[in-house]
Amino acid sequence: MNFLQMFIDSSWIGKTVILILMGLSVYSIAVMIDKFRSYKAARDESLQFLPVFVKNLKDSNFQGALDAARKYKKSHIARVVSAGLIEYDADKADFKDSHDLVGAVGRALERSVSLTAAEMKKGIGGLATIGSSAPFIGLFGTVIGIVNAFTGIAQSGSGGLAAVSAGIAEALITTAFGIMVAVPAVMAFNYFTTRLERFQIEMSNSSAELLDFFVKKHEAMSAKR
Repeated sequence: MNFLQMFIDSSWIGKTVILILMGLSVYSIAVMIDKFRSYKAARDESLQFLPVFVKNLKDSNFQGALDAARKYKKSHIARVVSAGLIEYDADKADFKDSHDLVGAVGRALERSVSLTAAEMKKGIGGLATIGSSAPFIGLFGTVIGIVNAFTGIAQSGSGGLAAVSAGIAEALITTAFGIMVAVPAVMAFNYFTTRLERFQIEMSNSSAELLDFFVKKHEAMSAKR
C-alpha cells in the first residue's frame, strides 16, 4: 500500500494532521529559501562594500562612504555603518564636546546593530517551532489512529496481529511524516543561527572600528588646536 492510498484510507483526523504537516513543510521550505538568498546577498554585497567604504574613510570622504552604504542596501555591515555616518553628519555641528558626539554615534550604531539583527532573524524562530512541534503533531495522529484501530477491533470482535497491523501501519505514517518535516527544519535553524551569529559579530566589529576612527579623528583635530 503506497502513501497516497494510506492517506485516502486514513480517518479525517489523520488527513488533517498530514495536511497540517504539509503546510508546515511548505512554510519551512519557503523560509529556508528566503533566508539563504537574503544571507547570501548580505555576504556578497558586504564583500563589495567594504573596500569602497574603507577607501573613502581613509580619504576622509564621508559623503562617498555614505553613498556606498546606501548603494549596498542588502549588506548588513552597510546598514550599520550608514546609521553611524548619518548620526555623525547630523550631530557634528551640535556637539562641541567630541566625547558627546562619539557617544551619540556609538548609541546610533548599537541601535542599528540590534535592529538589523532582529530583521535578519525574522522567520528563523518559526523553523525552531516547526522542528520541535512537528514530531508531536505526527505522534498525535498516530495515537488517534491506533485508538481507532483498536476501537474497530473491539466493535468487530476480531483480533490478532493481522487485524491490527494494517491500522497501526497507517497510523504510524503521521509520525514518520512529522519527523520528515522536523529534521530539515532543525538543521536549517541551526545553520541560519550560526550564520546570524557571524553577521552579528561582523556588525559589532565594523561599528567598533568606525567608532575608533571617529575617536582618533577628533583626537588628531584636538591635538592640532
